[in-house]
Amino acid sequence: MMKPLREFPLEIAKNVSCVFTDIDDTLTNEGQLGARAYAALHGLNEAGIFVVPVTGRPAGWCDMIARLWPVAGGVGENGAFYFSYDRDRQKMLRFFYADAEARKENRTKLDVICARVIREVPKCAISADQLYRECDLAIDFCEDVPALVDADVLRIKEIFEEEGAVAKVSSIHVNGWFGDFDKLTMSRTFAEQRLGIDIEKDREKIVFCGDSPNDSPMFEFFPYACGVANVRDFEGKMQSNPAYISNERGGEGFVEIANILLNARR
Repeated sequence: MMKPLREFPLEIAKNVSCVFTDIDDTLTNEGQLGARAYAALHGLNEAGIFVVPVTGRPAGWCDMIARLWPVAGGVGENGAFYFSYDRDRQKMLRFFYADAEARKENRTKLDVICARVIREVPKCAISADQLYRECDLAIDFCEDVPALVDADVLRIKEIFEEEGAVAKVSSIHVNGWFGDFDKLTMSRTFAEQRLGIDIEKDREKIVFCGDSPNDSPMFEFFPYACGVANVRDFEGKMQSNPAYISNERGGEGFVEIANILLNARR
């Protein structure tokens, strides 16, 4: 059962060293990153708390985010890679789950799936950000198309799985890929390689913020994971729920979570 955010333990909040966070509908509202949510990212960063977006969004977005946002880096395409910009060396560090040859082979298989999805579920569309993706296929079911009914979203997921791919549903896309990774596996690698954090040992010092079914591995693993209020839209559709839930939706909910952590430090 999700507890209200006001019950988040003060002693835990004081010692949080890292915040992993989804982007769409967690940092954003109606597709926009608001000033208060962006300021909350800055506040956490300035307080010495590592901030790491963990998203289904593409490599092209993650390159920009790692360079320009006040974050330690970003995990993209649901765990296919991480990007982290070393500001001292002025160098982007990129780590992929699969090598270039495997990614090329997987793309060929994803093209087959794409053709089948578009043929069998004609009201969906290839995501507008597909051009900037390295490892997965994103099918839009409500971002730039009229929202599909649940049965159509489920059918898209089933087609991926029938072709041997992994598929996850976010708040806007069905993402599919080949490979044994998810948001949690690459977050673990990022934390170890870039932050010097063992998330197995330090999970009580890490907060994850999310909103949708593809965040379930993170909700299950982190005991102090927080959902923004719109996570309730997916009640009964997720394998695991967050421990705590904000009052507000999207980015305003993220601001609530950030303030809990920052106020505890003060």
